[in-house]
Amino acid sequence: MSNWNKRWASAVFLWLFTLVTIPAYADSGPESPAAFKPEEIEALVAPIALYPDSVLAQVLMASTYPLEIVHAARWVKANPNVKGDAAVKAVENQPWDTSVKSLVAFPQILEPMNDKIDWTQKLGDAFLAQQKDVFAAVQRLRARAQESGNLKSNEQQNVVVEQAPAGGGQTVVKIEPANPQVIYVPAYNPTTVYGAWSYPAYPPTYWPPPPAYYPGAALATGFAWGIGLAAAGAIFSDCNSCWGGGNVNINVNKAANINRNFDRTKVQGGRWQHDASHRQGVAYRDNATRDKFAGQVAGADRRSEYRGRTTDASTRVGATDRANAGNRATAADRGSAGNRASVADRSAGGNRATTADRSAGGNRATTADRSAAANRGSASNRASTSGVNRASSGNFGGGYSGGRDSAFSGVGGGAAASQRSYDRGRSSMQGSGVNRPSGGGGGRGGGGGGGFGGRR
Repeated sequence: MSNWNKRWASAVFLWLFTLVTIPAYADSGPESPAAFKPEEIEALVAPIALYPDSVLAQVLMASTYPLEIVHAARWVKANPNVKGDAAVKAVENQPWDTSVKSLVAFPQILEPMNDKIDWTQKLGDAFLAQQKDVFAAVQRLRARAQESGNLKSNEQQNVVVEQAPAGGGQTVVKIEPANPQVIYVPAYNPTTVYGAWSYPAYPPTYWPPPPAYYPGAALATGFAWGIGLAAAGAIFSDCNSCWGGGNVNINVNKAANINRNFDRTKVQGGRWQHDASHRQGVAYRDNATRDKFAGQVAGADRRSEYRGRTTDASTRVGATDRANAGNRATAADRGSAGNRASVADRSAGGNRATTADRSAGGNRATTADRSAAANRGSASNRASTSGVNRASSGNFGGGYSGGRDSAFSGVGGGAAASQRSYDRGRSSMQGSGVNRPSGGGGGRGGGGGGGFGGRR
């Protein structure tokens, strides 16, 4: 094979290799973080694992909507005298998820969730990605608290132990309110209530009990109970399927009483489903979770665009266009103070390469336009905007070293030619009514006129 043929074959091979490998790397995206370790999940659920089952389930659901937690906490702070079921009734028309609305009845929970929002989001991430692992971690912690003598039935709660079946399985520890009409939320220090903490690398999250809800609380041994809340109306879930099945059960009738906007169609078989529309733009931790839930939100098919890619050739914007935000203010534009998206331009999308712009023949974002970074347009565009675009300091009268199709072509022919160009541009503008200086546009026209006036 001749040297020329070898070089040609090598070039073809490299071209094919580039076509195959570059898109693959471009689409792969960043690696997803590793799954949560069991000890890491235990550290996350440690401060809530000893809550009553129904309250625990609603905290876990609400943690998947961290931004709405912030909104609800602000509402509680602004309405400190509205409590329990009355608070839940007061927020029934808020746009938050039902689980978030239910927590306004429990400010001693909502407040630390807001204060430790990073922990809240991480808890929600773990619950979305590893729901069964989260419930398994809760059971391990409850067993330890029971073995340490810190989890038992009393006037606030009933602790029910269901032994593992003879064929094997997990012993289940359930926690229920002693009086279903009055809910007590315990406060406790995870480093003492579970015995010695076994994972120094993953210390449990802890917050001291807020004095407003736990007056005179002492946590040296066991629990602080605080004040019981008449908040039975805030409870709409149970954990009959949590232990072993990994699902949260929803009572749709109770949920509808809490949330006037509750959508019953989103509860399949009585099981809770995460509603991505309440995520409010908060990113998911890993690709699998994002891909599972992002499709629920309108416009999710455009998520590739947020990664710098597009799916429709007709809507692609070049790298240069993205960098200068749609040719709104290139170097030449900034220098000339002209063509900065006038009222007419802005209404047409600020010189963005829309179908309307291209069909009108004005400000066509061709490859030449983008590479020249000077908003070079068609002949009609050059004529209609000559009175504005050609006011470029240092370019007018001195020529322009850009490409042949530049909007500044022919400007270097001296003062007489420049004046003729200016007159033609002004006549075109007056006849077309486009980019006619008025209001704010007049200020720009005046600025450009100063540049011409100095050369008449």
